[in-house]
Amino acid sequence: MSAGSPPFTPDLQQLRRSFDRAGPGYDTAAVLHAEVRGILLQRLDLTALEPRVVLDAGAGTAQASRALKRRYPRARVLALDCSLGMLRAARQPRFWGRRFDRVCADAHRLPFADAGVDLILSNLMMPWCDPDVVFAEFRRVLAPRGFLSFSSLGPDTLRELRAAWARVDTCSRVVQLLDMHDLGDALVRAGFAAPVLDIERYTLTYAELRGLMADLKAVGARHGVVGGVGDVGGAGRPRGSSRGRWAALRAAYEAYRTDGRLPATCEVVFGQAWAPASAAPAAVRAEQPGVTLEQLTRTLPSRRGA
Repeated sequence: MSAGSPPFTPDLQQLRRSFDRAGPGYDTAAVLHAEVRGILLQRLDLTALEPRVVLDAGAGTAQASRALKRRYPRARVLALDCSLGMLRAARQPRFWGRRFDRVCADAHRLPFADAGVDLILSNLMMPWCDPDVVFAEFRRVLAPRGFLSFSSLGPDTLRELRAAWARVDTCSRVVQLLDMHDLGDALVRAGFAAPVLDIERYTLTYAELRGLMADLKAVGARHGVVGGVGDVGGAGRPRGSSRGRWAALRAAYEAYRTDGRLPATCEVVFGQAWAPASAAPAAVRAEQPGVTLEQLTRTLPSRRGA
């Protein structure tokens, strides 16, 4: 990518349509999402929470919502997503006592009253959002001492694909993702207390590049992560790209092949923070109880992907 090349940013309307189409087959392809979701849920073991209202923001097919309802059976669980197709694919449990509410809405404009939510969990939604706006909305709807736990994708995500594209043309083709420090700063600006962030890196591997492209499409992130190549077409070649350009991209990506497989790096940022107990000065807010990164590292087993 040339120094003057503007960063690629996702078309949110197109992204929503991609998620709508991806809903029925999403869970089969969302391997990374499932792994990260498990870690977010596991980390809740380290907090003494008894929430009345729980928000699963960016719920997708609501796998986390079901798990949250099992964990907090007395709580009202809200599965919120901007994609109606995803929420339609979210199967409700057979028993009424385990059901959750599905809400189709934009996380930038949450349709909830102030201070009405006790716990927010958000799995890999942040890459498609303005963090300052979304964190401000999370802070608004969280009750005093409410808890936020989220994951996002860091800038090393798809670094191999980004580098391969840079050898093909000068356009930015992979969305620019915020790093852990930028997300932490956004939490502080939104008024959260005791933010803790850490990073895990995962490597997915593929026999061919078309497998990676197909997976991105299957989870609805095709247009949100990679721009300028359209949908995957016949023989794995993206529609809308020239045969020569696709061949050049495949050749460039081959430089990363190891042990017969092509790697795709995913950098996952985990974050958690508390809503302050009151509108107290910043010095008092810092005393809000939390779980430190040292405690997380000591208590939780490593789950790095391979």
